[in-house]
Amino acid sequence: MISERTSVGLDVHARSVVGAGLDAMTGEVFKQRLVPANEAVVGWLRSLPGPVAVTYEAGPTGFGLYRAITAAGFRCEVAAPSKLTRPAGDRVKTDAKDALLLAQLLQVGQIVPVRVPSITEETARDLVRAREDVRSDLMRARHRVSKLLLRHGHVYYGGDAWTGKHTVWLNSIRFDQRATQAAFEADREAVDFAVVRRARLDAAIAAMAADSEFTAVTRRLCCLRGISTLTGFALAVEVGDWHRFTGASIGAYLGLVPSEHSSGNSRRQGGITKTGNTHARRLLVEAAWHHKAKYKVGTVLQARWDQATPAARARGHAGNQRLHHQWVKYAARRKKHTVANTAIARELAGWCWSLATLE
Repeated sequence: MISERTSVGLDVHARSVVGAGLDAMTGEVFKQRLVPANEAVVGWLRSLPGPVAVTYEAGPTGFGLYRAITAAGFRCEVAAPSKLTRPAGDRVKTDAKDALLLAQLLQVGQIVPVRVPSITEETARDLVRAREDVRSDLMRARHRVSKLLLRHGHVYYGGDAWTGKHTVWLNSIRFDQRATQAAFEADREAVDFAVVRRARLDAAIAAMAADSEFTAVTRRLCCLRGISTLTGFALAVEVGDWHRFTGASIGAYLGLVPSEHSSGNSRRQGGITKTGNTHARRLLVEAAWHHKAKYKVGTVLQARWDQATPAARARGHAGNQRLHHQWVKYAARRKKHTVANTAIARELAGWCWSLATLE
């Protein structure tokens, strides 16, 4: 139960905000449709019987409203949408009803809040997510080029694609039809632009990883195989406060634990839940593949170790040994390699937590 007199739920959209306030003393309900301006929302909150507590659902509008409300002196919680309890038989959904439901849940202490990142964390996330978007754009652009060539009978046999030799081969291709040639050149141009954008973002990430509040965590995470500066910085930024987890709970937060439906004496487990941060989960799954090969400390890993503390190097070395041993064990049991890799990724998340929280 909260101590504030008035509980306020806000249903926030890009072009409107609907507020519902619930007075715990009189039972009076206050409803108001507002413009999506922080000053207007704060002004309405000041007109309500105080003290006031506020909540709204996390969404695409970000955390600017949260910061404005807390700066005005009100307690505010950003609710996790997946954790809200809604009546099963309710078939009427309006903004006003959603706002009132939030106010009621806040009044009885049934809001599960999300962690609000700092402004620095949010800007760093913008950077790593822009890089993730460019990665996806580049992959799609390259697929368009290769599939166009395949439709017209051009297949590259000279080794790996998108290397220097492959680029020379692409430059030698000409089509007799002007329309096809124009489409080919447009797709090649999209690939070139994406590569330039990726390089620019990689440089910005490397600069921020070398001199920011995330530098120490990034360098500790890079003591593990498969985690370079880009991956380590992205994990540090996406997870944020690692101390709110344990080595066992970090896997569940990232959706790397199996789903389960058990009742009575039966227990059934399915695929992983895939909840939480998709970007961080993908990075860990990709990094887990690096632990399949025989473990040895090469020049690249040694260079990353040189930037970390002795305690982090020792912890990283133990983690690398353990994760490779797990791969060997799964291979001996003839475990499906994708299932084994997911299990390694889950354990890798625990080792990342161990390094990130290392003092």
